Amino acid sequence: MRQPKSDIRCTLHPAPGKREADVMGEEVGFSCDGHHAFGGHSLWQYYELQEERIYMDYNATTPMEPEVIQAVTEALQEAWGNPSSSYLPGRKARSIINQSRESVAQMVAGRAEDIIFMSGGTEANNLVFHTAVKHYWEGRGAAEMNGPEGSHHNGKPALPHIIISNVEHDSIRLTVENLSREGRADVTVVPVSKVTACVEVEDVMAAIRPTTCLISVMLANNETGVLMPIRELCQRVRSANKQRPGPRVLVHTDAAQAIGKVRVDVQDLGVDYLTIVGHKFYAPRIGALYVNGPGTTTPVFPMFFGGGQERNFRPGTENTPMIAGLGKAAELVCSNLPEYQTHLRETRLYLEQRLQDVFGRDKVRFNSHFPGSDTLPNTCNVSILGPGLQGRKVLSNCKKLLASVGAACHSDRGDRPSRILLNSGVPAEVAANALRLSVGRGTTRGDVDQVVQDLKEAVQQLERGS
Repeated sequence: MRQPKSDIRCTLHPAPGKREADVMGEEVGFSCDGHHAFGGHSLWQYYELQEERIYMDYNATTPMEPEVIQAVTEALQEAWGNPSSSYLPGRKARSIINQSRESVAQMVAGRAEDIIFMSGGTEANNLVFHTAVKHYWEGRGAAEMNGPEGSHHNGKPALPHIIISNVEHDSIRLTVENLSREGRADVTVVPVSKVTACVEVEDVMAAIRPTTCLISVMLANNETGVLMPIRELCQRVRSANKQRPGPRVLVHTDAAQAIGKVRVDVQDLGVDYLTIVGHKFYAPRIGALYVNGPGTTTPVFPMFFGGGQERNFRPGTENTPMIAGLGKAAELVCSNLPEYQTHLRETRLYLEQRLQDVFGRDKVRFNSHFPGSDTLPNTCNVSILGPGLQGRKVLSNCKKLLASVGAACHSDRGDRPSRILLNSGVPAEVAANALRLSVGRGTTRGDVDQVVQDLKEAVQQLERGS
C-alpha cells in the first residue's frame, strides 16, 4: 500500500528567521521517522518522494478507511452538539454514540452496555489495574486481611497480587512496575515458553496466590504475532475461583493487535475485561474497554470524576466524531473479517516465500514462527542474518519500505534487541537483526515484490560497505 499523504509525518527545518508557513514550496530540509533525511527538495517534491514508499507497519498503526473518515467528518459537521443536551445536534450526537456502542459490542460479540469508551488502549489498561487494586481493598475486611491468608509475616495487610506475562505491551508492564514501586501491589511476571513464545496456562495457574486479584495476558503479541491461550486460561481461572474463599481472580486481555485480524468473541474467551484500540483496525486514535457487566458482575472504579458520562465509569464530554469513527470501523470488521483474514494471511505467506526465494532459507530467520503456536495472519517478524545487518541499519538503507524493528513505542532504543524477542527465545544476535513487517488490507503482491527487492538492495549495500 502506498503511504497516504495524510499519514506523512515530517519536520520542517526552515532557514533562520523564517516561519514554517513561509517555506512551503521552497528548498528546505526535512527529517522523517527519526532516521530519514531529505534536503534540497521542496515540500511538495518531498511528498512525491514519500508517495513511492510502501507502508508495512500496520501493527504500529493503520490509516482510517474512507468510510471511517466520512463518519468522522459527518459527525463533526452534523453532530457537534453536547450529547447530554436535548436539542437536535445533541440528540444526534447521542444517537451516533449509541449506535457506535452497539457496533463495537457486536464486533466482540458482547452487549452494548458492556462497552465503555476510552481515549485509547493505554487508558483502558490503566483503568483495569486501578480497578483491580481498589476492588481488592474494598473486598477484604480488616479481620480477613489480618488473617493467615491475608497478611505478610510482619502482620501488615497483604498487598493485592497481579500476574502478567513477560511479553506484555508497555502500557501493562510499566503500569504494574509503578504499582509495585509505590508499594501498592505485588507483581508476578510469568515468562512465556522459549519454544512456543506462548504463555503456559499451567505456569500462570501456579503463580496464583490467595491475594491474587488480576491476571492480565495479551490476546496477540504485537511483535511475534503469537496468539495466547486466553480461552483456556479463563476456563481454568473460573474453576479455581469456585474454590476460593475470597474475591474472585479477574482476567483481562489486551486485544489491541487481534481485533480486525482474527475473530474476537468475549463470550467464547470468557474474559472479565478486554481492551479495544481503534487505530489498530483503521479507526481513529480512540479506544474502548469491554467489561462483563460493569459495576454489577465485574467491578469498575473510575480513575477520575466529572459530569457522569459513560455511566460515571469514564466521565468527560464524549468525543462524538472519534466514537463515530470507531463505530464505523467496527461495522467494517463485522462485515468483512473473513475476507480481511484471507487477504492478510495470503499476503504474509507470499512475503515470507519471496524473502526465502531472494535471500535463501539459510539467511532468513522468521521470529514469528514458533512450533505449536497460532499467530496473527499479517505479522512477519524476520531477521536477515549476517554481520552488520541490524534491523535499524537495514531500514535506514531502504528507499521504499516503511517498517519498524519492533513496537513503535520502542523506536528510540537504538540497536538493542527487542526484549519481546529475547523473552520469546530468539537469540540476541538474531533479534538484533529483526524487522517487523506487518501487512495490511491494501497491501498487494506488487508491494511485496518491491519491498523484497528494496531489502535486497539495502542488504547488498551494507554488505559491500562492511
